[in-house]
Amino acid sequence: MSEQPRDHAGRWRVAITGIGVKTPAGCDVKSFTHAVLAGTPTASPITRFDTKGLPSRIACQVPDFDLDPYGSPKTIRRLARFTVLGLTAAMDALADAGGPAAEPGRAGIFTGTCLGGMENLNAQTRAAAARGPGAVSPLAASMFMFSAPGAAISMELGWTGPNLTVTTACASGTDAIGLATRHIQSGELDLALAGGSDAGGITEEMMASFGTAGALSCRNEDPAAACRPFDAARDGYVMGEGAAYLVLERLTRAQERGATVHGIVVGYATGCDAYHMTAPYPGGLRSSRVMREAIADAGLTAAAIKQVNCHATATIAGDTAEAAGLRAVFGERQPPVTASKGVFGHLTGAAGAAEAVVAVLSAGLGVVPPTAGHDQLAADCAGLDVVTGGPRHIGPGPVLSNSFGMGGQDASVVILPAPRAT
Repeated sequence: MSEQPRDHAGRWRVAITGIGVKTPAGCDVKSFTHAVLAGTPTASPITRFDTKGLPSRIACQVPDFDLDPYGSPKTIRRLARFTVLGLTAAMDALADAGGPAAEPGRAGIFTGTCLGGMENLNAQTRAAAARGPGAVSPLAASMFMFSAPGAAISMELGWTGPNLTVTTACASGTDAIGLATRHIQSGELDLALAGGSDAGGITEEMMASFGTAGALSCRNEDPAAACRPFDAARDGYVMGEGAAYLVLERLTRAQERGATVHGIVVGYATGCDAYHMTAPYPGGLRSSRVMREAIADAGLTAAAIKQVNCHATATIAGDTAEAAGLRAVFGERQPPVTASKGVFGHLTGAAGAAEAVVAVLSAGLGVVPPTAGHDQLAADCAGLDVVTGGPRHIGPGPVLSNSFGMGGQDASVVILPAPRAT
């Protein structure tokens, strides 16, 4: 099936030929894969600012990495953290793809973000309050605007095709990948960089907001055990930051140029609960619809899905609704599931992109990564087959990756392993 140039609907098949990551679990694909398959939690105490008085004082932070290959220090200093993470991850993805070329107008950039450059906005607001408007940097607007990563990437590459910034809360990264896929399936684009970047969550203001709302884990003395997806003792997620990008192109084009194909994006669906700003629709009704539509878009049945990378924030409401949705879609035959947030936290707008990378790697390796922090299945998540302890070898096959965000934003993608060599 995956060897055919077009899918069941007559659309071009979309190959993943490059992967780039800057995450708490690693800043290159090799280290990222190792951490994910080992189920190694990356939460630690926040040291960037004074956390006294905050309910949650831990986060999953991207470790320092060498910026020299990505531009001059002067250029990097003019970019917000989420832009730096996005630009560097995108450049790594393009290098991994072998530096494919395309007509500038037929190459696009699709970036998901949720909180963007919030740290820069907050810093400038404080400067203005303390010293007046004259203290505000002339670079402020360009640093915290949500479209900054896409703009930086386009200027680096000279690509003049669509440069879209998607902000659908925690589903942003998944929606960015889905939109890019649609552009290539239709033949509108030959090449795309798609993913997400976010860093605004690890700020005093956002940590205070999400913390007082009860969304964050307060296991400050035991960060490694803080994020516990689907677990009976879960008490919220650990805030994270990071970026992940995929290079997408028509499968036939990738094969013609001899590119390594990591996987194929075959299904995508997006929708909205239209119910509540923070709570998911009860019973998983709306999330199950999006899962079903993504699977149908892939030309598959639920029985064909070999594993699911869940959104699973380790919040009671979120996990309960997703579990209900999974039961509605898969019934008694539940595929094994994993939840990557136990390893690298909640990357907000980049979460779906990083988890899509996990799905690509899992589909090809034929393994389900363990869910870090999960010890005992919660009663309200009954019926799920949550993988723990170590990777479970199941063989290559289709992976469903879910993203469900605030405001009822739902998105799912289906990824196949790379075509078999002939």
